[in-house]
Amino acid sequence: MRRRSRLFALADALRARRTGVTAEQLAERFGVTARTMYRDLAALQAGGLPLRADRGRGGGYALDASYQLPPVNLTAREAALLVALGRMALEQRLLPFTETLQAALDKVRGALSRSAQRELLDVLAEVQLIGVPALPAPAAVRRAVETAWFEGRALRVTYRRANGQGGARTVRLRNVVLDRQHTLLNCVDVDSGEARQLRLDRIQSAKLVEDREDPQPVTRGRRQA
Repeated sequence: MRRRSRLFALADALRARRTGVTAEQLAERFGVTARTMYRDLAALQAGGLPLRADRGRGGGYALDASYQLPPVNLTAREAALLVALGRMALEQRLLPFTETLQAALDKVRGALSRSAQRELLDVLAEVQLIGVPALPAPAAVRRAVETAWFEGRALRVTYRRANGQGGARTVRLRNVVLDRQHTLLNCVDVDSGEARQLRLDRIQSAKLVEDREDPQPVTRGRRQA
């Protein structure tokens, strides 16, 4: 995630809660070092976001209590259903795009008053979500795949084949297929031009190709579910 996008997402994450959160917890969530997160928090403060830092147990970074959020037309009941569905998608790993989904859920929570947030938590506590989750993939891989998909960038991946052997290739995503426990990425191999289908859970590492190395984009197919 590029810094500008991360700052917007960080601001939304802070708006979504009224209790403190440490820089280390935020760094883990956004996949950066604590030092980078401190710089991001300082940038938000310099930009006018009323952040305070409380020391001690239960402390951390939080928005000033007087900070007013823009009103929305969602009731706590409506928000609870949206968050419950989003939580199910996250827990069952229905989509690889967890960064974007989590940011959307933060916005739903953050737009509610304190009393509505408490009501939302009470409702969610009574909802049980049972199912067979998709096979897991490293958070760094999911983050890179999400960025590559939404920004139309190429990926350099190391991949474990069915026979256990590994290999590296540079690909562009064409579409995403959700097939029971498997998340399948239909790609084009940048070097050969051949179509490839990769299982997300078999990608061991993924790195975005730098813009200066990024080849011409290919036409992506329609997403499938």
